[in-house]
Amino acid sequence: MMHISFFLLVIITGGVSCKVCSYQDVLDYLNMTVDTSVFKLTRPVLDHTHTTAVKTDLILYAILSVQWKDERISWDPAQFCGITEISVPKGILWRPDLFIYEMVEKDDSPQNPYILVTHDGTVYFDEDMRVISTCKMDVHKFPFDTQECSLSIGSAIHCVKEIRIFPFSNSSRATQFSREVMKTQGEWEFLKMSVESSNISLYDRRWELLVYKVTIKRRPLLHVINFLLPILFFLILDLASFFIADHRGEKLGFKVTVLLAISVLLLILNDILPSMSNRTPLIATYCIVIFALMLLSLLETILVTYLIDKDSEDELGLCDNGEEKNKQMKTKDCSTEIKKQNGCSYKVCESEKKHELLTVDDEVNYSSHSRDTNALQLILDEQKKLQNMMLRHFGPRAERVKSVFWAKRINRLFFIFYVLTVLLFLSFIFMEWYS
Repeated sequence: MMHISFFLLVIITGGVSCKVCSYQDVLDYLNMTVDTSVFKLTRPVLDHTHTTAVKTDLILYAILSVQWKDERISWDPAQFCGITEISVPKGILWRPDLFIYEMVEKDDSPQNPYILVTHDGTVYFDEDMRVISTCKMDVHKFPFDTQECSLSIGSAIHCVKEIRIFPFSNSSRATQFSREVMKTQGEWEFLKMSVESSNISLYDRRWELLVYKVTIKRRPLLHVINFLLPILFFLILDLASFFIADHRGEKLGFKVTVLLAISVLLLILNDILPSMSNRTPLIATYCIVIFALMLLSLLETILVTYLIDKDSEDELGLCDNGEEKNKQMKTKDCSTEIKKQNGCSYKVCESEKKHELLTVDDEVNYSSHSRDTNALQLILDEQKKLQNMMLRHFGPRAERVKSVFWAKRINRLFFIFYVLTVLLFLSFIFMEWYS
C-alpha cells in the first residue's frame, strides 16, 4: 500500500513540475551576446533579395518610433514559459540608418540604450529626439502667417530595393497624438500633420523618403498689441491733427512728433521681422505706406503754414506803407524854403509866405478865406484818414482772403484725399492678411 502511494505521489509531482525560465535562456537560445557580431553587421535578412520593411512614427513632441523585422530572430514562447518579448542593448543589433534630412544640429538629448525584441523577430526602437531643422518660411503675411515645415526621414545607404519605409500612423492619428502630447505651444499654434511618401533618384538608384509636413500658425495677438495698434493709433492722431488751427505752430510740431514716433516703431520692426522671405512682408508695406502718408501730410502742413505766414507779412507791409503816406500828406502843403533872419534860418510854409506879401485889406479878406480853406482842409484830412483806414483794413484783407481761401481749399482737398487713401489702403492690407 505504501509503494502504491509513493508511486502516485511521484506521478502527481512529476505532472505539475514547472520549468524555470529566464530572459538569458532566450538570449542563449538565439546566441545573442555582445561578442556575436552576426546580428549587427548586416541587414537582418536570410536572403539578400528580401526587402526590410521599416515602419516609423513621428510625434511632434520630439518622439521617433521605428519598427522593423529581423528574420534571424524568433523563438517559441511555449518553450520559454510564455516569454514573448525581451529588451536588449541597442549596440548588439542592426538598426536602420534613418536620419532627418532637414536636421542641422546634432541631437544632444538622452538616448534610449535598449531595443525591444518580440518572439516573431519584430524589433521596436523608441527614441526621443530633439530636432533642430531648417524650414522654408513665407513671412509675407506676418504676423498672420501660416507655415508648413517638412521633416523627411530616409536611409542614407540602403535604396528602395533593400529598405521600404512606411508610416506607422496615418495623418489623422499623428495629428491627434501630437495635439495630446503638446501642452504648451508658445508663439505657434499646431494645426495638423500630414504624412506622405516620396522617392529621390541619384546614380541610377532610388531612395524612399517618408515626409511629415507640419502645419503651424503664428499667434498674432502679441504683435498686434505691441506694433500694429500703436501705428494705427498714430495714424488716427495724424488725421485728428487736421482740426488744429493752421496759423499756429502747434500743428506742425505735433505732426513732426508723430512722424518721429513712427520712425522708432520702424526700428523695432527691423528686429522682430524674420529676414528670410521671397516677397516683401505686408507689415513692412503697412508701415512704409503709413509713414509716407504722414510725411506727405507734414509737407502739406508746411505749405499751408507758409501761405498764411506770407499773407501776414504782406499785411504788415501794407500797413507800414499807409502810415508813411499819411505822414507825407500832412507835410506836403508846407514848403522847405529856408528863411534867414538875424543870422538864423528856419522853414516857412507857402501860406505863411503869401501872408507876408499881402496888404492890410487883403489880409482881412485872406484871413476869412483862409478860415474856410482850413475847414475844407480839415474835412479833406478826415476823408484821407478814413480812406487810409479803409485801405488798411479792407485792402490787405481782400488780398489775404484770396490766399487764405486757397490755403483752406488745399487743406480741405488734401484731407479728403488723405482719408480716402487711408481707408482704401487699410481695406486692402487687411484683406490680404486674412485671405
